Amino acid sequence: MKLISADDAAALIQCGSTVASAGFLGAGHAEAITEAIERRFLRDQAPRDLTLIYSAGQGDRATRGVNHFCHRGLTRRVIGGHWRSAPGLAQLALEEGTEAYNLPQGVISQLYRAIAGRKPGVITPIGLHTFVDPRHGGGKLNQRCSEDLVELITIAGEEYLRYKPLPIDCALIRATTADALGNLSAEHEPFHHELLAIAQAAHNSGGIVIAQVKRLVGAHPQARAVCVPGILVDYVVVVGEHPRHHAMTFGEYFNPAYTGLTARAAAPARASPANPPQAATAPGPRPADPRRIIQRRALLELAAVRPRTVNLGVGMPAGVGALSREAGIPGIVLTVESGPIGGTPADGLSFGAAEHPQAIVDEPAQFAFYDGGGLDMAFLGMAEADPRGNVNVGLFGVGPWRRIAGVGGFINITQSTRELVFMGTLTSGGLQLMMDNGNLRIEREGRWRKLVPQVGLLCFNGEYASRQAIRATYVTERAVFRLQAGRLALCEVAPGLDVERDVLAQLPPGVAVVPSLCLMDARVFQDGPMVLDNSTLPAHHARLPPERPRGRAR
Repeated sequence: MKLISADDAAALIQCGSTVASAGFLGAGHAEAITEAIERRFLRDQAPRDLTLIYSAGQGDRATRGVNHFCHRGLTRRVIGGHWRSAPGLAQLALEEGTEAYNLPQGVISQLYRAIAGRKPGVITPIGLHTFVDPRHGGGKLNQRCSEDLVELITIAGEEYLRYKPLPIDCALIRATTADALGNLSAEHEPFHHELLAIAQAAHNSGGIVIAQVKRLVGAHPQARAVCVPGILVDYVVVVGEHPRHHAMTFGEYFNPAYTGLTARAAAPARASPANPPQAATAPGPRPADPRRIIQRRALLELAAVRPRTVNLGVGMPAGVGALSREAGIPGIVLTVESGPIGGTPADGLSFGAAEHPQAIVDEPAQFAFYDGGGLDMAFLGMAEADPRGNVNVGLFGVGPWRRIAGVGGFINITQSTRELVFMGTLTSGGLQLMMDNGNLRIEREGRWRKLVPQVGLLCFNGEYASRQAIRATYVTERAVFRLQAGRLALCEVAPGLDVERDVLAQLPPGVAVVPSLCLMDARVFQDGPMVLDNSTLPAHHARLPPERPRGRAR
């Protein structure tokens, strides 16, 4: 192990190299090193033609993270699990400035293990009948893509996808502490991410491993604290307590609750008929937050199913965690794909961390648990949906509004979890709502409809999910839909709306309407904690069995 500066680290990367970057938004990302790589390229136009691979999104939706690689010529190919946090890189892909691939986050994290073990890639059903299936595009996001990274194979009469391995020339990882032998520990990081897998992949490919850390010690007090052994680490960059280069997340410099170093605060008293919620505002019409409405309606699904193990996706779904704690729903363990199990998942630029987790595993292990059917329920975003129940979260918009978001762990989770709740507004772009004592009013309609005749990118296949006996609910601010035999069906509408004008007129042809159309629960459109009693939970859950079989449905 050799101590070097961030600029010296950047100088080690050769033109044409394949670089694997660790991180989850801002947590675990070697910001000082990637910033130095950008600085070197802008000065010397080197290194050039890199292949950049990363599993989770890394960035602050501005300039940090893998946004440092957004310059034309710096990369030849980008293989990313999630793109939304790196708009500069996404724009480069939209402009055909680099080959752009989007593969499932869990697959990429496990691909590192396959590369380390010199295996023939990752062979899995994850991704079948979505845009990463070669029959639907093979994960290619633009016309510049020159190679097929995914192939369809058959084993014992069953279809699988093989995600091809590639050698890693340089691994960029981050930890908290390095000792004199290069052993790394991550005690001030919110999770271990995939540090060991990436380091092993690079080392066994004949590449180099560069680690950014806060500090050096003579020796770690316990061997079990080491997450990456020094035999894998070639270079260490010490940045100290630098608030920009080594913050715990891009949202917070340090939060001890993410590591379990502080005691959990007592949960708030649960609202009940005997302990009713107090109104937060005076009665009468007031502006409404669509996100809050959707999160509150989604909470009713959580309360009705009462699953044991739950995943919350990035963005709007992440807010369900705080609401569930506020409501005091017992027996539920919330998880995040980055590795935390239990506690309350963080939101915003700290997403990926969790306050007071019960345990933290590495990301490849978390996805092995997810892929095998370990989750009971998941809450996920929904950029677009169509009458067949298909969902797009990866690529949407037209013209100057076109955006690459990427799927992250979405495909892994939606193809292996029996109970799904998709969350998103029915329209977007200027939507304004008013609430009035349990009723909803559309003050101004959004410019763009989110339910479209056909999704722009097939991230969730409704017909395939129906064959797999996956149940899906689609929650919006004014209506709730369910997947029924490969078709979207309208089941609930918000009280106070004109159903024909405010809901049906916003839907494309082909959406069914159930005969027993219900009103959404009025509590969703009120202030204060929700009283969750069984008498007013969504009725459709009465038919659900208390347990379900594990493993892949055939």
